[in-house]
Amino acid sequence: MTGDTIDPGSVLGSDIRVLVVDDEPLTATAHADYVRRVPGFSVAGIAATGSEALRLIKQSLNSPEDGIDLILLDMNLPDTHGLELCRRIRAAGVEVDVIAITAVRETKVVRASISVGIVQYLIKPFAFALFAEKLGNYLDFRRNFEGIETLTTQTHVDQTLAAFRNPISTQLSKGLSEETLRRVVELLREASAALSASEVAVALTISRITARRYLEYLVDAGLSERLSRYGTPGRPELEYRLGGR
Repeated sequence: MTGDTIDPGSVLGSDIRVLVVDDEPLTATAHADYVRRVPGFSVAGIAATGSEALRLIKQSLNSPEDGIDLILLDMNLPDTHGLELCRRIRAAGVEVDVIAITAVRETKVVRASISVGIVQYLIKPFAFALFAEKLGNYLDFRRNFEGIETLTTQTHVDQTLAAFRNPISTQLSKGLSEETLRRVVELLREASAALSASEVAVALTISRITARRYLEYLVDAGLSERLSRYGTPGRPELEYRLGGR
């Protein structure tokens, strides 16, 4: 580690080991290469079928150093559906996170993926930037849990779950920039308490009106919550925190 750069893997003690499950060899290889490009992640293996994936998962249970932390799962496999594979993994009592990477867009499949514990859903095709962003969100989620036995406050729970939400991928309102939105989200995520528009404006060196626009955008997108701050004379001041509806 040099300067202020932190190796994400060191935060969790070791790299997050990823199993890529896809029956298209070129696609599987490309996704594995993507994984290797994201700091804090390494490739645990590649499987072309559901049965091969189960074999590698069971094998990893007997070898902690070769464990699997995350599965990148295609839904359409030669011998099974991705949802059924997830059900079999859960039925076996294996605790492993799953991100769906698939061309399947049916609403019923997306909804069902939530019920079987799939933590994110990434639709093919996609660029590396979006892939890295999804893994970054997952890494934030893991960091929030690391070394903590109990999430002590509602804010901590909200911030932990909000790591999976991605406001940058939604359509921005006119006049809003992705970079500033990222800065606002990161500020809210790292704050120990809800922040007002004035506090956000000072922290990011932007106007209060601009800060308010970004904060209200996050509320409208269901990604943050608007609260009333009491204790000062006059009308209560509005404050915001991650974790919306």
